[in-house]
Amino acid sequence: MNSAAAALSHGLVGDSPQIGAVRRLIEKAARNRLPVLLLGESGTGKEVVARGIYNVGARGQFVTIDCGSLVGTLMESELFGHTKGSFSGAIENKKGLVELADGGTAFFDEIGDLPLELQVKLLRLIQEKEFRPVGSLHWRRVDLRIIAATHRDLKAEVAAGRFRLDLYYRLNVFSMRLPALHDRRQDILPLIEQFLDAGRDDGLPEFRPNAETFATLLAYDWPGNVRELKHCIERMAAMHSEGAMEDALPSALLYARSAASLHQLAEAVDESMLREEFHPRASPVISIPESEKLAIERALASTHGERGRTAEILGIGRTTLYRKMKQYKLDCHGLASAST
Repeated sequence: MNSAAAALSHGLVGDSPQIGAVRRLIEKAARNRLPVLLLGESGTGKEVVARGIYNVGARGQFVTIDCGSLVGTLMESELFGHTKGSFSGAIENKKGLVELADGGTAFFDEIGDLPLELQVKLLRLIQEKEFRPVGSLHWRRVDLRIIAATHRDLKAEVAAGRFRLDLYYRLNVFSMRLPALHDRRQDILPLIEQFLDAGRDDGLPEFRPNAETFATLLAYDWPGNVRELKHCIERMAAMHSEGAMEDALPSALLYARSAASLHQLAEAVDESMLREEFHPRASPVISIPESEKLAIERALASTHGERGRTAEILGIGRTTLYRKMKQYKLDCHGLASAST
């Protein structure tokens, strides 16, 4: 199954071995109604996988329960519902999220954030398939599939007393660990293409990143994973205007590119005629932009302003050199312009 066909069935984009393994696990999980525990860093697509499991043999509703938002006095009512008159303001019976998922799937997002007082009630829901609304004396039975997800280390949470061990064992029947985006770099390009297409469908300005921007996107580590990449592409599309790609890149990517550029310049300089003259280093004293500017100044001076030779020495393209000279206001001989 290629990435396009797979994306239609599971919502996952990419052809990496890691994402292929996740697709196979989705198929296996969908063959039964056992609880599923999805593990992985924030932004790796845990809800996409949960919906993929649901979509394989969709029945009933898919109800997302954000455990991090279940705080305060009404959290139990939000989850299990309440009866009329059970507390001040309960003017009528209300169904909770669990009852809405009856016959379908309840997705407990960030289960590690669920308060302890609700963990014991969730444990009974899993074991006995029943719950009791706030203010009711009667248990109600439900038939639902439970999928839980977290970025936390639940074993560590159990050891710290923040998560029940018995609930952990009940949830950890069928578990999947989703890979970080930097561990499946070959999927970055198809993800970019998908987000560009989605942006056009949503009415965002149509644009195409240039080669240098693509290289930056592919080289970045994406600590926020797929979610961060999606937001980055949406931001670039929303802010795009002809010739202004630099303004659209988030600051984290600009910093990462500057750091990578400095490293490249340092290696190039170490291997060039400037080896004895200059060894750029990022340090608390000299910032990355200052070090980069100094490297370009020295290289321009050594070539008497010959830009082609300068770019060759530094291991960068002429377009990049011109852009950086403009950025740092350098003339052909590596000297700061009079206007600075």
